[in-house]
Amino acid sequence: MATLGQLLPSCGGTVLNSRTLLTSPFPSPARTRNFRVKMSIPATQASIVLPENRIILGCGSVGVDFLAAVASYPNPDDKIRSTSFQVQGGGNAGNSLTCAARLGLTPRIISKISNDSQGKGILEELEADGVDSSFIVVSDGGNSPFTYIIVDNQTKTRTCIHTPGYPPMIPTDLSQSNLLSSLDGAKLVYFDGRLHETAAVVAEEANRRGIPILIDAERKREGLDHLLSFASYVVCSTKFPQNWTEASSIPSALLSMLLRLPKVKFVIVTLGEDGCLMLQRTEIDNLDPEERDVDDLFEKLKQKKDTNATSPACISSNVAKLHAKGIGTISGKLLVGTAESIPQTELVDTTGAGDAFIGAVLYSICANMPPEKMLPFAAQVAAIKCRALGARAGLPHYTDPRLTPFLV
Repeated sequence: MATLGQLLPSCGGTVLNSRTLLTSPFPSPARTRNFRVKMSIPATQASIVLPENRIILGCGSVGVDFLAAVASYPNPDDKIRSTSFQVQGGGNAGNSLTCAARLGLTPRIISKISNDSQGKGILEELEADGVDSSFIVVSDGGNSPFTYIIVDNQTKTRTCIHTPGYPPMIPTDLSQSNLLSSLDGAKLVYFDGRLHETAAVVAEEANRRGIPILIDAERKREGLDHLLSFASYVVCSTKFPQNWTEASSIPSALLSMLLRLPKVKFVIVTLGEDGCLMLQRTEIDNLDPEERDVDDLFEKLKQKKDTNATSPACISSNVAKLHAKGIGTISGKLLVGTAESIPQTELVDTTGAGDAFIGAVLYSICANMPPEKMLPFAAQVAAIKCRALGARAGLPHYTDPRLTPFLV
């Protein structure tokens, strides 16, 4: 199969408005079948109250995912058949904001694509899910980002081969008027760590306006440290905290992050099937006078897990002075979130599970959810997503009855 880079010219061209592409029909029937059409809300589920201010802005990656599920990952020179195939929208920011839109928020996105057929599909899919794509820059020429994803049905793992978009986004692609308009009325701004030069410009303006910022710290990237300096909230992949801080344990690494990032209110690390761990900063004066070792506290909280439970839950410590040897002390509390125990017969694909988790965290912040409620809710959203192939097909709407216990 020829790649888009082989089929399309590699040139910058002129910048178009994304709205101009939405009038063009998407050329692939296979793609059209995967579009998510907004549905009317059943009256019986209208009792769920949405956040008053639902506008959020995201800046980061969008793309197209070509997903092939296989019985088992092939060996070199093997020729195998897929067990299923789908083409869906992808990209961390695109996925998380799609999740947030289905949960009832009103997301806007800043990114860049090409005016190729894949770019048109990206815009149509985002708009169909209620994500405002009017701040996406469309290049006249080049290629939109895309990823080949092989999903191993046996091990429940996936392998991603990504091709970046061309030409890359630069700060001058985003006009000053669009920058200001994108932030108008926004309650929260989210960055997935990509498009770092443009992201820095957006973060600086958001910070100037006092808009809280959430950073997805998936791994070390160019410009990420600068973005983290503006962060109010950080959600990390499993390996990031220790890679970034060089601490000996995850709890100690989270404490180190809060010491190094004084604006951050909480940091969460996702742990896959083991759930997540959150460290929340507090400013309460009446603390337990005794310092508690953060690693010891983590072990004690884990012992309180209900091993028979199948639904996500949260175990929280009291507010205390938390200490990590050789690192320092903060006032705060540690929270252990568990994941849903998904039967192997229902687990399809973990692609985009972290993006779904972040989308739910974005909703939770806008809804002023307490952490004890936010962590199980985000875990449940991610678990629902894992029951379908790809990052978006399984994302639930806020009217999904599986979410009702976490929203009322």
